[in-house]
Amino acid sequence: MLGFDFLRQKSPAWFIFIFVFKTRNAVQMKSVKNQKKAYLFALLAVLFWSTMSSAFKITLRYIAFDQMLFWASLAGVIALLIINQAGSKRVRIRELTLSNWISSAIMGLFNPFLYYLILFKAYDLLEAQVAGTLNYVWPVVLVLLSIPLLKQKISAMSVIAILISFTGLAIISLQGNYQELKIINPLGIFLAVASAFFWAIYWIMNMKDSREDTGKILLNLVFGVIYISIYLLLTSGIRLPSPEALTGTVYIGLFEMSITFVIWLKALQLSENTARVSNLIYLSPFIALFIIRLAVGEKIHLTTVTGLIFIVAGIILQQIIANRQMRNK
Repeated sequence: MLGFDFLRQKSPAWFIFIFVFKTRNAVQMKSVKNQKKAYLFALLAVLFWSTMSSAFKITLRYIAFDQMLFWASLAGVIALLIINQAGSKRVRIRELTLSNWISSAIMGLFNPFLYYLILFKAYDLLEAQVAGTLNYVWPVVLVLLSIPLLKQKISAMSVIAILISFTGLAIISLQGNYQELKIINPLGIFLAVASAFFWAIYWIMNMKDSREDTGKILLNLVFGVIYISIYLLLTSGIRLPSPEALTGTVYIGLFEMSITFVIWLKALQLSENTARVSNLIYLSPFIALFIIRLAVGEKIHLTTVTGLIFIVAGIILQQIIANRQMRNK
């Protein structure tokens, strides 16, 4: 008992021991609590994003794809403006540099304008399950674009991972027509895959921009609204949506373009290890198929599920390869 006799005597060492012990436990409990919150925020974000394919398809029953983009973007701007101005890192017009304006003007061109304009048209032409699943190839496209844009080299295993994902893309595109190699709705397939390229380019630009996230996304959306407004004024004009269309576009604006990004960022901030939270995103496409079946009423094809498994498998393999390369460095 000699080792802990000082504890009974309540010497200064005893108080130091108790203080260190309690502090360590408090830190550990806070860490566990924050990690639980991180998972809750991440799962909430994943759930919202999983509803989007259904929300797009249902809303398109009541409104044209380009009109949907305008009203959804406008709702997103209003939501992010309120969130940003209520926070500690507010966007102040006078503090923005010319470089900030140019960056947001370029990023706003890619997202939301080009990305969603093309994606929404793809949803207009294809089943929700097909358009939504094909859109998940963007991480693969990101790897391909990082070669010319970021001057990165890819290994042989990375090439295999890319081929696995593109096998999934082919399975979904052909929908079982392997002998004739006939692609269902070639324009819709092209647009769904093309949207992934625009999102990947936007992602690369976003990684290089160190501004605060909510303010940056807000300005990007503002420019997106400007671009889609010009587009509509030159084509069909801006039309007031029906109550059903307005409900759908506001939902998309809030939970696809604005609030869900804030929830996801909060999850990443609370998590001890962002990889733990980030891996939850792989649940999204599978949950999305379940919601599509219930909400939209589409019969989920075996080719969609099989193709999705290939796409996600390739993405996960690519992530494993990237993690190994980082550890080796």
